[in-house]
This record gives sequence, C-alpha cells and structure tokens, in this order.
Amino acid sequence: MTEEKNMTENEYDTTKDTISTVPAEEDEKRAEEQRLSDEMKKENGESKQIAFLKDPDTAEKEFEPPEGGWGWVVMLAAMWCNGSVFGIQNAFGILFVSLLKEFGSENDEDLRFKTAWVGSLSMGMIFFCSPIVSIFTDLLGCRMTAIGGAAVGLVGLLASSFVKSLGPMYFTYGIVFACGCSFAYQPSLVILGHYFKKRLGLVNGIVTAGSSVFTITLPFLLSGLLERVGLQNTMRVLSIFMFILMLAGFTYKPLLPSNSVSSKTGSHCPPMSKIFNVNIWKSVGYRIWAFGIPAALYGYFVPYVHLMKHVEEKFGEDTNKEVLLMCIGITSGVGRLIFGRVADYVPGVNKVYLQVVSFLVIGLMSMMIPLCNIFGGLIAVCLLMGLFDGCFICIMAPIAFELVGSQNVSQAIGFLLGMMSVPMTVGPPIAGFLRDRLGSYNVAFYLAGIPPIIGGAMLCLIPWVEAKRKRREHEAEQEAEEKLTTARV
Repeated sequence: MTEEKNMTENEYDTTKDTISTVPAEEDEKRAEEQRLSDEMKKENGESKQIAFLKDPDTAEKEFEPPEGGWGWVVMLAAMWCNGSVFGIQNAFGILFVSLLKEFGSENDEDLRFKTAWVGSLSMGMIFFCSPIVSIFTDLLGCRMTAIGGAAVGLVGLLASSFVKSLGPMYFTYGIVFACGCSFAYQPSLVILGHYFKKRLGLVNGIVTAGSSVFTITLPFLLSGLLERVGLQNTMRVLSIFMFILMLAGFTYKPLLPSNSVSSKTGSHCPPMSKIFNVNIWKSVGYRIWAFGIPAALYGYFVPYVHLMKHVEEKFGEDTNKEVLLMCIGITSGVGRLIFGRVADYVPGVNKVYLQVVSFLVIGLMSMMIPLCNIFGGLIAVCLLMGLFDGCFICIMAPIAFELVGSQNVSQAIGFLLGMMSVPMTVGPPIAGFLRDRLGSYNVAFYLAGIPPIIGGAMLCLIPWVEAKRKRREHEAEQEAEEKLTTARV
C-alpha cells in the first residue's frame, strides 16, 4: 500500500510539473511574438505610423459617413462660405480701382504698390491664420470656430466702411476682416469629411464652386454699388454677406468621433500632440505638397488684383473689364464641378497630377496676358485660367485626406494654407512695384507665370514617393509575418 501510495504521489507530482510548464511555455511564446512585433514597429517606425493614418479601416473602423442627409444642408452652407469669402477676395480688382480714386494722389509714385497691400494682406492673412484655425477647429469644433470667425469678419468689414485713408484699411480690411474669414473658411472644408467620403470630390467641387458663382456676379454688383452709393456703403452691403455666413455656421454639426482627452490626471488642458499634430510632417508626400503648393503661388493672385487696371491702361477705361472676372468665375465653377467628379475616379495620390496640369496651364496663361493685343484674346486666356484654377482648388481637400487621413486633415490643411500666406501676400505688391517703376504690367505678368510651373514640377515627386513608401511598408509587413511564423514553429 505504501509503495502504491508513493507511486501515485510521484505520478501526481510529475503531472503537476507538466501542467505547470504549459502556461510558462505559452507565456514565453507570447513574449517572443510581442518582442518581434515591437521590433517590427521599431524597424518600420514612420511608415507604420503613416499607414495607420492613411488606413480608414484602422483609424475609423466604427465610423462611416452618411453620404448625404443633413450633409446636403452642410454642403450648401459651406458653399455660401466659399462664395462670400473668396468671391469678395477675387473681386478686389474692382475695389482696387475704387481705392486708387478714393485715397490716391496723382503725385504718389508708389500708389499702386501701397494700395495693392490692402488686398494682398487680406488674402495672405486668410492663409496665414490657418494653422491657428486648425488648432481651434480641433479643440472647439467646426461650428464654434466658423461662427466666431464670421462674427469677427463682420466687425472688420463694417469697420472698413468708416475709414478715410489706406493706413486704417490695412488693419480693418487686411487683418481683422481677413482673420475672421480664415476662421470661417477652414471649418467649411473639414466638416465635409464628416458627411461624405465616396462623393467627397464631387461635394468639394460643388462647395468651391460657390466662390465662382460669387466671382461671376460680384464684379457687376460692386461696380453698380460703387457708382451709386460709394465705397463706404458698398462695404456695409458686403457686411450682410458675413452676417449670413455667421448663420450658416450653425449647420456644422460634427459626426466624426472626437479625440477624447484623458481625464485621469484631472487636467483640462489637451496634450501637446493634440494642439500641434506632428504626425502629418512624418509623411514625405505631405511635406513635398506643403512646400510645392506655396512655391507655385507667388504669381497666382496677381491677375485678380492687377488685371482690371492693366485692361484700363491697355484698352481704355470704358472697356467692359468686369467680363474678364466673370469669365474666370464661370469656367472656374465649371472646372470645380468637372474635376471634382474626375478626382473621385483617380486613385489615391495620383490626384496630384491634376494639380500639376493646373499649375502648368495657369503659369502659361499668366505669361499670355501681356501678349493679348485684342480684348477677345484676354477673354480666351481668362476662360482657360479659370477652368484650371477650379481644378487646383477643388481637389486640395481630397489630396489632404489621401496623404494624412481624415483624423489629421484639419491641421494638414491648416499648415498648408498657412505656408501659402507668404506668396499670396507678396505677389501683388511686387507686381504693383514693377508697374510703378517700369510703366506697364508686362514684366509683372511674365514673372507671375514662372512660379506655377516650378511648383507643379515639384508636385510630380509625390506619387513616386508614396509608391516607394508603400513598397517599403509591404516588404516590412511580409518580413514581420515571416518572423512571427518562425517564432510560432
């Protein structure tokens, strides 16, 4: 009995040891797999992180945009935003002529240079504020940011109607009004990604076509108002547009899940990574895009400011110069609708090639302006320029979504627009300076056509860089899978 008892105890101990070693071996295997997984992440580093950003199934697997519904109302509100903000900016050529007469002096040799700063400072500030706007959009949401921005723009435009010289106009119109427009404009781009994904290109085309509709109609409206009620009252009429924009901001109901801030520490301050999103700069494709677009825009805004005065000097003051802005507006709207739809069928970052073609045509058309000795030639140039201007604008947001993903698109667009502020600001004053010194706009328009061609060439690198990144990413994933398979065996 004693021997049987001892044998039974020995067998029990052996079985116990065997059972106890099984979890230990499983733990070791899990630890080995975790170690290999960590090594894979460390090896891939940037590419894996960007892959997460670009994979909507990973980043937003619980969210699918409704592709309509209330989104159509949001689209119309965003359309009004684009129209009122950039319609007024694009029609500044009409206000420019009025400002020269209202505040100018025949003895001032730098008159055009000084006056051009009003419009260029306004356009530049819209983009300069964009990085700050993107942070406010992430923290406060699209609705609050847009409403507050429209209110500030309303105050700036009303204040501009009471000034009596160019100096205060730099502040009221060039800074206050422009900053308000910036805070109202950028949320209108971001909110569309909450409601649309498959139709995002088309919807962006419709929304950005709003500025084309206003660009078509505002020159005639402004010319009539300036003739009948003067510059100050015209500014007050434009303030109504900003009031409606403030009401439109109330429609921006967010749908995307917010990046909640952990409250375990009891702190109400968001982390620095939420305030300043560095992940977007880890994408080489985005870096090229963020530097290539501004490089192309040094001459972009020059025709919008100086074309009206160039027509007056070359063809006479009685020439129906507003027709040119109307032509740009019509074909720009058509281009946004057509190319917005086309962009939905162009896979991934290859949408960039549409912007490359756009910059090439815009640059060539700018150089053609001084060569047009008949007014019909200028009309043809403006029609082509507007068509590809619409293409360039309507696919900015879709490209940003492709490069960094919808969770990071707000700051991606914000920093891009911020970098665009410098060329958009300095281009028109330089053109005005050249006109004051050389006696004509010819050299200014020739030079304005060079930057778009150079910037467009830079953008050609993006698809190649993104394809190379994806290959490297795929190879790293295959290598990691092989290591995990070996570890299991």
